[in-house]
Amino acid sequence: MEPRLNYGEAAPDAMNAMSALEGYVRESGLERSLLELVKIRSSQINGCAYCLDMHTKDARANGETEQRIYTLSAWRETPFFSERERAALLWAETLTQLSQNEVSDEVFEAVHAHFSDKEMVNLTMAIIAINGWNRLSVGFAAVPGTYQPAKH
Repeated sequence: MEPRLNYGEAAPDAMNAMSALEGYVRESGLERSLLELVKIRSSQINGCAYCLDMHTKDARANGETEQRIYTLSAWRETPFFSERERAALLWAETLTQLSQNEVSDEVFEAVHAHFSDKEMVNLTMAIIAINGWNRLSVGFAAVPGTYQPAKH
């Protein structure tokens, strides 16, 4: 497999902007494990192999269990996720699939019950960021497999 182009080299200022958004999300105060679940779930929906490779590795490095990673696409049918995580996954699915989902008051209230106003914005920014990364990676055919998580 070969990437279609190296988007980081082609537009470094665009990468700096995306990296700044990612940095904001990372420092937003949301739990790292929750962020990784949202990134994995959105990447599953978007079919982004590069981001799935990256974020499953990051989740494992952060202590996530194989069981939760393997069952993430069926989170509604498992007892493995907290109510807060379920709310975040619902929000991630709803916003990732905007063309197929109405963002109803009921969905908003169900999610908002577990997140403060600021956390709602930060969670939404995390979903915006991963959807952006997914579109870059899928659109330009980023090749998965070489990413290694940073040592903590």
